[in-house]
Parts: sequence; C-alpha cells; structure tokens
Amino acid sequence: MWLDLLYLAQGWGMVFAGRMVDRIGKGIRVAPRDAIIADCAPEGRRGRAFGLHRAMDTLGAAVGVVIAILLVAAFPRDPSRQHFTRIFLLSLIPAGLGVAVLFFVREPRCATGVGSLPALSFRRLPARLRWFLLVVGLFALGNSSNQFLLLRTRSLGFTVLAVLSAYLVYNVVYGICSYPAGRLADAIGRKRLLVAGYALYGLVYLGFARLDPQNARWLVWLLFGLYGLFSALTEGLEKSLVADMAPAEHRATFIGLHSTLVGIGLLPASLVAGALWSLVGPTAPFWFGGGLGLLAAIGVVLVL
Repeated sequence: MWLDLLYLAQGWGMVFAGRMVDRIGKGIRVAPRDAIIADCAPEGRRGRAFGLHRAMDTLGAAVGVVIAILLVAAFPRDPSRQHFTRIFLLSLIPAGLGVAVLFFVREPRCATGVGSLPALSFRRLPARLRWFLLVVGLFALGNSSNQFLLLRTRSLGFTVLAVLSAYLVYNVVYGICSYPAGRLADAIGRKRLLVAGYALYGLVYLGFARLDPQNARWLVWLLFGLYGLFSALTEGLEKSLVADMAPAEHRATFIGLHSTLVGIGLLPASLVAGALWSLVGPTAPFWFGGGLGLLAAIGVVLVL
C-alpha cells in the first residue's frame, strides 16, 4: 500500500518513507508465507506450488497494470501531474479489499509449541546451502529495480502509455509461465532452470544496454517478454531450492535468511545502478547487471 502514501507525498522524503514501510511489510510476511507453501506442498511438487503462487500474484499485477493504462488514458493531463496522484488514491480500493478479506478467514485451531531457534551463524549452514546463498547474493547485486528498465525504455523515446504496455507484457508472460516453469522444475530438476533463468537475465540486460532508438521500437517488447520468462524461471525456484536444502524444523528461518540476503543485495544493486546511470550513462547499469547475471549462472553450475 506504499503507493497510497504517494498521494500525500510533497517530496522525496515521503516517497522514501512509504517505500521503507512497504519493504518492512514485505519482509515480515514473505518468510512465513513461503514456509507455509513449502510445508503444504509435497516434496516433489514444491516447484509447481511456488509457481502457482507467483502466477496468481503476477496475473493480479497484470490486471492492475491494465487498469493503470486505462486510467492514464482517461484522466486529462495537467502540468502538475495530478492525474498520477488520483491513480495512487484509487489504488486504495483493491488494497483495502485485500486486507478486509483477511477478517473473514477462519483457520482451524491447532496445538502450538515453542521450538528451539537455530543458530544463525553463516558458517554453520549446510555447505551446499551456504554456497548457493552466496551465489544468490552475487546475483542480487546486479538485480537492480525494475524501475531502471522502465526508465531505460522512457529514455529511448517511448510514451508513458507505451512504457506501461511494455511492463504489461512482462507481467503477462511472467504470470502465464510461472506455473509451467514450476512443473518443469519438478520434472527435470531446479538447477537447470535456475541456470537458464540467470543466463537469460544476463542476456536481457545486455540487450537493454545495446538498445538504440532505431531498434528499440520492436526489440523492447521482446526483451520485456524474455524478462518475464526470467522471473518465471527464477522467482519460485530459489525459494523451493532453499526449502529443499533446509532442515524441515527450521525451514521458515532459512527461507527468511534467503530473503534477508536478497534484500541486502538489492539495496546496493539499485544504488550502484543509479550511480552508474548518473555518472557513466544509461547503458552502464545494464552492462553491470548483465555481467553479474552470467557470472551467477556459472556459479549455480559450480555449487549445486
């Protein structure tokens, strides 16, 4: 719901505060949610379980992008950009409905106990999991915010509606491919698909680095589609791999550790990308991210 704070924002400070609140909320909910998915899914079907979750989440996001496109087209433009703040305010409606539904959920009571907390020393993790998390952290350093893809597209002369439409392509491909990718991972193994996903990310980012106004008119749509395929291949796979390698009694803790390491990597990733964009040029973040994506693909081959 952080976007709703943008309706009240008068400067970057409020935007920063809203974004921080949003990330704190995500940090609190992600590990328990993913642990529930991992515990409820049979071991040989975890890939499709995480894939189904990502598919439903992303197709909902795609519907949101469609609504945003329609609203941007419908609202009259003005120099103060008030048409955008109206859209942020309207986003309160689905967000509020999503929270309201929770009050009608009735869960069966079950016995609860207090287990021992695992030691969180990185050295005491299973060696295979430890190396895998290091590779994930390396990849996260190059995985800057999707906003840079939108900024890059806008810098090539695309209109706001065209940028939103390209982002819709990403969400649709991501949503459609997530469940099949999870099923395929259960069938042929998660390692192969994760390597393919990281390599695809590297190639997509290198593609964005090489775009120019002449070839961007058609290539941007392909790159956003491939970027959606990358997300479908990797988003659920990382978590299902951690769930497979973690002890069952401490699965939520290790999934939370994975989310923490990814979050730690994503913060400098966007800071570095922003600095490269400002100091070197719009293509620099994509050369950097593409290179780290290919290195991470090699890393997965070596450690798993």
